[in-house]
Amino acid sequence: MAKKAVASMQKGAGKGYSKVIKMVKSEKTGAYTFVEDVIPNDDVKDYFKK
Repeated sequence: MAKKAVASMQKGAGKGYSKVIKMVKSEKTGAYTFVEDVIPNDDVKDYFKK
């Protein structure tokens, strides 16, 4: 089943946005965590360059 955030983006103006998940390494513990954001489709490539 799709999460509510993803399912609600399939209608109307939500098609201009994407849900992105980025894996980030913690400097303190060295463990990886996942950061989820909903951003405009035009900014997806820039989001992963950071």
